[in-house]
Amino acid sequence: MTMRVIIVDDQAMVRAGFAALLSAQADIDVVGEAPDGREGVRVARTVHPDVVLLDVRMPEMDGLAAAREILGPPPGVTHLPKVLMLTTFDIDDYVYEALRAGASGFLLKDAPPADLIAAVRVVASGEALLAPSVTRRLIADFVQQRPAPRKDPALRLKGLTPRETEVLELIARGLSNQEIAAFLVVAEQTVKTHIGRVLAKLGLRDRAQAVIFAYEAGLVRPGDSA
Repeated sequence: MTMRVIIVDDQAMVRAGFAALLSAQADIDVVGEAPDGREGVRVARTVHPDVVLLDVRMPEMDGLAAAREILGPPPGVTHLPKVLMLTTFDIDDYVYEALRAGASGFLLKDAPPADLIAAVRVVASGEALLAPSVTRRLIADFVQQRPAPRKDPALRLKGLTPRETEVLELIARGLSNQEIAAFLVVAEQTVKTHIGRVLAKLGLRDRAQAVIFAYEAGLVRPGDSA
């Protein structure tokens, strides 16, 4: 199945380079581009992509505002694509806020071409943490600086079984599905089942939101490691 992608970046050469790279893949179709966040929101709602590559800093409307618009649309808009943030730095306040808004992850703009292709495929498949250890560090840094609990997350944790709580903790510590399976000595498919139940019970979109939720609930603290 072909993945539909749009590229939102204020640099024309970046858009052209990313578009050429992704379009060369048999399973990826670049269906739109935009030079700023406002136009990116319009294009996303017009062409209904599976993945939006969204630059963090842009004129008119930045990536954070655009992510909020795309992932929190007005009534009547039902299509919700995955959002992959593009950033120049691996620690970026805007990226953290975008993850909280529902973005599925982030990618450095100078990452190798193979990483960009893999990132689009991973996000389109429903996974979120493209580089778990780096994403965990980013989230830990900003949760430590500006904690902002929402809707009594610690109370909501009580709806999880002990094993589901353990899986959530390991996700927040930056472990991949394969690493969690090895740690718990279970099949990787079992881990995926647990993660699905955790997301459903907590009303979370994906793993990125699960990591943030775990920090906000106090299940893990910045600096913890598996």
